[in-house]
Amino acid sequence: MSLLSDLTAIVTAGFVAAGLDASFGAVQVSDRPDLGQFQCNGALSAARSAGRSPRDIARQVVTQIEGDHRLASVSIAGPGFINLTVTGRTLAGCMDAMAGDERLGVSPVEHPLKVIVDYAGPNVAKAMHVGHLRATIIGDTVARLFRFAGHDVLGDVHFGDWGLQMGMLIVATRRRRPDLAHFFDRSYEGPYEEPGALTLADLQEWYPEMARQVAEDEAVAAEARQATTDLQSGRPGYVALWEHFVRVSRASQERDFSDLGVEFDLWYGESTVRDLLRPLVDEALAGGIAVRSDGAVVIEVGRPEDKAEITPLVLETSHGAFLYGTTDVATIQMRVTELGAELILYVVDARQSYHLEQVFRAARRAGVSGRASMEHIGFGTMNAPDGTPFKTREGGVLRLGDLIEMVTDAAAARLKESDLAARYSGEERAVIARQVGIAALKFGDLVNNRTSNYVFDLRRFTALEGKTGPYLQMAAVRMDSILARADRQGLAPGAVLPPHHETETRLVLRLLQLPEAIDRALELRAPNHLAEFAYEVAADFSRFYEACHILTEPDPGLQASWLEMVRTTRRTLELLLDLLGIEVPARM
Repeated sequence: MSLLSDLTAIVTAGFVAAGLDASFGAVQVSDRPDLGQFQCNGALSAARSAGRSPRDIARQVVTQIEGDHRLASVSIAGPGFINLTVTGRTLAGCMDAMAGDERLGVSPVEHPLKVIVDYAGPNVAKAMHVGHLRATIIGDTVARLFRFAGHDVLGDVHFGDWGLQMGMLIVATRRRRPDLAHFFDRSYEGPYEEPGALTLADLQEWYPEMARQVAEDEAVAAEARQATTDLQSGRPGYVALWEHFVRVSRASQERDFSDLGVEFDLWYGESTVRDLLRPLVDEALAGGIAVRSDGAVVIEVGRPEDKAEITPLVLETSHGAFLYGTTDVATIQMRVTELGAELILYVVDARQSYHLEQVFRAARRAGVSGRASMEHIGFGTMNAPDGTPFKTREGGVLRLGDLIEMVTDAAAARLKESDLAARYSGEERAVIARQVGIAALKFGDLVNNRTSNYVFDLRRFTALEGKTGPYLQMAAVRMDSILARADRQGLAPGAVLPPHHETETRLVLRLLQLPEAIDRALELRAPNHLAEFAYEVAADFSRFYEACHILTEPDPGLQASWLEMVRTTRRTLELLLDLLGIEVPARM
């Protein structure tokens, strides 16, 4: 249990002893630290149901709890707020327990779930761009958070590798690469060599032009649809081309993911469920869940209580093609039946909320989601200073790889400005610059409420002071330096003593809030709570370090206590940064 949980248990017992409901005993960090470290507002709520004065109730509760040895003081303020301050001995005991726990006092969940986190969503034939950033790093943090909490987590990239766009690329290849004619010859029996000269750059160049032609010319659209049908029917030459499209696309995307420090357990794509699509549609029709409408197969997902109309989800077009919605529903079926998913989290742009609501309802109606819960973890956009989505100076979409290089260069410039890492080798400086740049990029994004849009500010994000990723890295490196210097002097952390200084008390109280910070971020699926808490830990440590001269403290017991504070703060910050996917350089 955390300190806050312990205090809640104390006050809850007071309410119960006073003949009131236990729910009124919840304790929170004080809004008025000048009155107490913690507070309980339950007397105000209890007064309404008990028909009594809240101050009378508060006095009765205080009488029940004020003798508890863990409390230094209990008081009543205003109409009935109960203020609590704990003893220094209690704080020291809680810190010792935290320091001795490999999970820093954060208990794993009692009932772990099989969780699938669907994030990133790259597509074949497209290098990743800035639009993939938020889905990738928010999803990665959510997966890390659920895994740390004790859930059985699988992160799935959900690769866009099926559908009409594949047919369009096959048609484009036939037109642009006559040397690959044997891939299109039905009589050719193979083998199909790797078309090595066919690159991702080629596919990216061809795709927009084919998309334009398909939109403008029905004959081209029909050709692309037929190629898609042939691919999905297993035509060997088309399958061989498709496999190459997937390989060159994935190789590029894996490089970007690696630069971001992001890995996936699964590289499943839409094609993974291709064999489920026809049975899914046929069974939905046979069960009366889906119906034919103007030649298409649709499933009704609207409800009488809907305030706005939600149109049916199309499972199969009048041309016999399956759509994204079809593969999305089939993917839910696969995740439940084959992977045992109990909770599926979709980290997808907020603008896809309507589509995902259709898909979730269709999956439930079709009975393929079982008992699994499905959630859309939506997010806003990364914008330029003018409020529009971030683009290149030429107005195009910036490649993710180029963005990574941009922040790396900016971080290198910051380090040079501050005369940091100047004595290190060029190779080490480059590694540090990349780590600092990625930290700036990730923290600059994750510290925002995920549902909000935010402005990309390279200068602010790479600052070494303030609420930034580089500042947190600097704080962690400083802690490492203190511990290393202490070790060289033969000094070691020891038992934590009751706080001797205001800044020490403040740091202890902050660290002991770690379980609640983790719980809050988990419950809300909100990485910004982790980012904010990490910054608060670093800022409180900085104040403590400035006020308490650790390595020159003459009292050995107090010095050992302070070194344990440094060590536990470092472990806490390391955990928070790891959950945010941020590396700490060995030195800066």
